Amino acid sequence: MIKKLFAPAFFVVICLSASLVSAQTVHHTAHVVHAHKPTAADIAAGKALFLKSDCLTCHKLDVKVVGPAYYDVAKKYPATEADYELLANKVISGGSGVWGQVAMAPHPTLTHDDAKKIVEYILSLKPGKS
Repeated sequence: MIKKLFAPAFFVVICLSASLVSAQTVHHTAHVVHAHKPTAADIAAGKALFLKSDCLTCHKLDVKVVGPAYYDVAKKYPATEADYELLANKVISGGSGVWGQVAMAPHPTLTHDDAKKIVEYILSLKPGKS
């Protein structure tokens, strides 16, 4: 009796495991982000978008205003594809908690590509270079 129950149960476990692994693989590959090092033209485009935005209302390059100084943001986040994506999404959706409790206003009308260009510019900043 145990052998008769064991074989079908084992088969079900194997099928479910294969299905889970397959689903995890599909989920994982759907979020692959291709690495891209911003060019000088990308940084210039980001700066132009930045200067047209409302960012300087709450941020300055070298001093904390409402939000953190951009030099501090560039120090905290390495210029990696993962951080470009993370911060572009934060610019669009807003947020709080990383730099204090004051929330950054969302910018839902900003496209992801434009937000990412702005972030690439910000993460390229170093004191004495703007």
